[in-house]
Amino acid sequence: MKFSLAALVVVLALAHGSQAAQSPEVEKLAQYFQDLSAQLTSTTQELVQKIQSETFLEDGKAQLQQIQAQLEPLADNMQAQLKPLAENMQAQLKPLVDNVQAQMEDLFRKVMDQIKALGQ
Repeated sequence: MKFSLAALVVVLALAHGSQAAQSPEVEKLAQYFQDLSAQLTSTTQELVQKIQSETFLEDGKAQLQQIQAQLEPLADNMQAQLKPLAENMQAQLKPLVDNVQAQMEDLFRKVMDQIKALGQ
């Protein structure tokens, strides 16, 4: 790529340096190389931007991994603290849930008995 840039600069210098002998073909050639140079510059800038954006994404991923590593112990600690609380709540609610379930089963039995009585 460096060689092609150097060759391009030499050709452009030759094309612009000999203005006395310019002909329409030389002007066309000079314009062609100017266009080629502009395209090369544009492509180079696009590549640089793409590389920078990929680097930015990689940096973002690395930062997210660091944050995750910092939050994992906190999450483990919270889970360890909440587990006894959840078990305690479950122990307190189990009798209530069992009572409600028993009442619902009793109610269901009564309704079924009434439906059977109506059907006879």
